[in-house]
Amino acid sequence: MTLVLRGVMQSPVTPLKDDFSPDYETFERLVDFHVRTGATAISWPHHKAESHNLTIAERKALAEVAIKAVAGRVPVSIHVSALAVEDTFDLARHAQQSGADAIIAITPYFWKYPPEVIYEHFVRLGTTIDLPLIAYNSPSYLDGIEFTGELTARLIERLPNFIGMKDASFDSEKFFEILRAALPLRPDFAMIAGVEYLLPSVALGGAGSYSSAGAICPNLCVALYEACAAGDWPHARELQYKLSQLWQLFRDQYPSSLKGGMVIMGRSVGPTRPPLPTASAERIAFIEKRLVELGIVETEPHGW
Repeated sequence: MTLVLRGVMQSPVTPLKDDFSPDYETFERLVDFHVRTGATAISWPHHKAESHNLTIAERKALAEVAIKAVAGRVPVSIHVSALAVEDTFDLARHAQQSGADAIIAITPYFWKYPPEVIYEHFVRLGTTIDLPLIAYNSPSYLDGIEFTGELTARLIERLPNFIGMKDASFDSEKFFEILRAALPLRPDFAMIAGVEYLLPSVALGGAGSYSSAGAICPNLCVALYEACAAGDWPHARELQYKLSQLWQLFRDQYPSSLKGGMVIMGRSVGPTRPPLPTASAERIAFIEKRLVELGIVETEPHGW
């Protein structure tokens, strides 16, 4: 069966207990909340889920919880990238064995690799498992290492299971050039915006976004996508302006501010694991003031 990725896809945070251990029960509740409030797919653990601060054993256990909680209602992709490349392949095999629908992977961390090394890495990853493969492009996060249209086309020609890309370049030119190279070769290739900049990305042929603010305002996120899909650009601009302000709010002290905002919405998911800071009471109060000003508190669901 072909995996189709469209709409507002959620990448949940990782709930933690006060001792910073994983809170599996709350994680299950959070994943279910995302599905019930319009997520068209679940993808975990992106960097806002503190993937670098989780052990491989924790990532495997939480991946199993996510897959079980979704229970086939929407596709689940597991982010398998790790500092040790062999851990990446271990996580990929585990995702397949656990029933994931796809894997997602960023370019290898830390070193500045040439395009040929990136190509070989993704070919190895894509041929290690039978699942669909989604690439993760984040040049600002990885010191300029990025996918180009040429590299994307080569991977599409080599890997029948290379189905899409999360693009966090925030660069419309690069986003478009990858799509221009990909779509003639794979018309259903899903180019997914890294956060909710849906207005510029859907207009260029993007499939949707992985959500940053969806844990706070799922109604707004879904409404923006629907406006873009319908070509209602004046309404989409209005909604995009509001979501852009939310992104600027949450990217400051990310993901701590996002978890702080969830406290306000009645969906507390605990602290952020050190060395990342946990949102202070003062920070939470500031976030609440902005959410009230933006009309989020009274228009979005509270609690689970």
